[in-house]
Amino acid sequence: MTISKFSIEYDAINSKNIFTNGDTINGRIIVEASKETKVQTLTFIASGQAGVHWADDDEGTHWAHIEYYKVMHDILSHLRNDGSDIISKGRHVFPFNFQIPDTKMPSSFKDDECTIIYKVKAKLKQSMRLTKKVNKHFNFVSPVNPSSRRLMDPQYGSADSPVRSPGYGSVTMKVLTERTGYMQGEGIMVTVEVHNKSSRSVKPKLALCMTKEYKADDDSKYCTSDVLKDKLDSIPSGRKEVVKKVITVPGELCCSITNCPIFQLEYRLKVTLKRKHAKGPTVTLPIVVMPWKEQPPLQPNQTSGIPNQAPLGGYPNQPYTTAPIVNWCRSHAPTNPPFGNSNQVNSSPGLPSITSPMGPPPPYSAVSLYPPPRPGT
Repeated sequence: MTISKFSIEYDAINSKNIFTNGDTINGRIIVEASKETKVQTLTFIASGQAGVHWADDDEGTHWAHIEYYKVMHDILSHLRNDGSDIISKGRHVFPFNFQIPDTKMPSSFKDDECTIIYKVKAKLKQSMRLTKKVNKHFNFVSPVNPSSRRLMDPQYGSADSPVRSPGYGSVTMKVLTERTGYMQGEGIMVTVEVHNKSSRSVKPKLALCMTKEYKADDDSKYCTSDVLKDKLDSIPSGRKEVVKKVITVPGELCCSITNCPIFQLEYRLKVTLKRKHAKGPTVTLPIVVMPWKEQPPLQPNQTSGIPNQAPLGGYPNQPYTTAPIVNWCRSHAPTNPPFGNSNQVNSSPGLPSITSPMGPPPPYSAVSLYPPPRPGT
């Protein structure tokens, strides 16, 4: 086997390895050859897509697919006229940088019926051999503005119910949350006011519910489950009480997804009054789970303890510290540049491009696309 290692990797830009619209992914394709090897193509691919698939007994299989973007760039084929390149023995590193397009896309997600994935991929093709493929998924989070009015608005609901056998009277309940949107790991302050005019005690029970809706072939599938549950103290007969409870959104809970035509992920806060041998009124309020936000570090001239604010899901891009392969190729390639635009590798309309500033060749001494000429050639 002449290619002993073929891999692709990228650099994280924050502690949770999260990317969003406009972020630049810096990475590298690594090829290790045990001897001088002829390669037909080495292709870089970046893509984002969503798909749903499920089966039921009555109507068979349902599926739908959306491709948000796909960028392809052949790194080597432009260097030689015959469509092949010789890679010398050793380790070869081909840096790349790719900017995630600034378009509406749902956050990464995966379960048995839905997959929303974003990845960078590399393909290595050799004559008379199977094409080698490697890929790495990255976690994309759709940006959200936590200060928007929709997310900052408080939520309120009320319900009342007569109490029948066993017992008599009625029960009234009011539920309030401070706002609609909460980040992963954040606490939700729930205020419950209960006026128990019945002959029996009642106990408020809380649940954070998750609803998933899959859409395909003009059909839909719904799944509902409780993410967490909690309860409050019992309220005796004839009492009116206001109780408060903080429930914490799990830190690893998936963010709400409402911008995908074939899949929706939503949350509800459900408060139910329970009494012995019976179920009382229920109030349900919408909850939007927003992505965790990493606070940027303090700037040198910042003396206060309040970090600079950045849009939710948007993290400062790290500078590109290694010149991408396109610059190295330009400095070693024939006089005629292989690209129509000296700063743009991919020029397909409507697709994002791999761009790079002019700079020195990468500091990888093992990279060698043009071996020294053989004697007599």
